[in-house]
Amino acid sequence: MDRRKELIITGGFNVSPTEVEEVLRGHPDVEDAAVVSLPRSDGSEMVAAAVVMTDGATFSAEALRDYCRTRLAAYKVPRRIDVVPELPRSLIGKVLRKDLREQLLKSA
Repeated sequence: MDRRKELIITGGFNVSPTEVEEVLRGHPDVEDAAVVSLPRSDGSEMVAAAVVMTDGATFSAEALRDYCRTRLAAYKVPRRIDVVPELPRSLIGKVLRKDLREQLLKSA
């Protein structure tokens, strides 16, 4: 049930956060990534990502989007990408998407 709640609906299409996270983690400068939905002003949702960069890597949101565009459908590419020092995790190591979503909403 939790996975269904995490599904992002953007432009009438379903986006699996896990699929986008796997692509982002495949980038050589990204150590870890998590994807959540954020509300848009028109009531729809957008795909947003938080990434932990590898040591010494330079962050470029556009470079990460370009990387995603070659591996994902256009509607799955994150519209917003933020760098975070670490992802919020539970005691067993699972990413706490709800906490991450709140963190991204506060920083907007």
